[in-house]
Amino acid sequence: MRHGAGGVRGVRAWHRGSSAGQRSRWVASPVRTDDPERIAVREALAFGRALYDRRTALGFGVAEPAGRTGMGEDGIECIEEGGTAPTLPLLRSLAAALDADVRLTPGRDLGSLRFEAHAA
Repeated sequence: MRHGAGGVRGVRAWHRGSSAGQRSRWVASPVRTDDPERIAVREALAFGRALYDRRTALGFGVAEPAGRTGMGEDGIECIEEGGTAPTLPLLRSLAAALDADVRLTPGRDLGSLRFEAHAA
């Protein structure tokens, strides 16, 4: 374990013992909900979850939306794993391939982006 404030990113020393043999206790830094990196990760995860949910609701494998969008299966899997940021062109393409509308709600949790069946 490293001692000192410059150790591991995202953690800070909470207590440092002054005598030999005592170890520092480490605690996580307070989570910043406005951190742009964390926001991007949550949005990519929400995008992936929305794609997976709609695809499986239709009974599609990965090949079906890949073929309908002209993407490779690896591209669909990358999105579903949270590795791709949602863009408008990509959302439009996937919505058409999934016979769905895109629904965005306030917030950045996993339910903030959904693909919903077209209204009848």
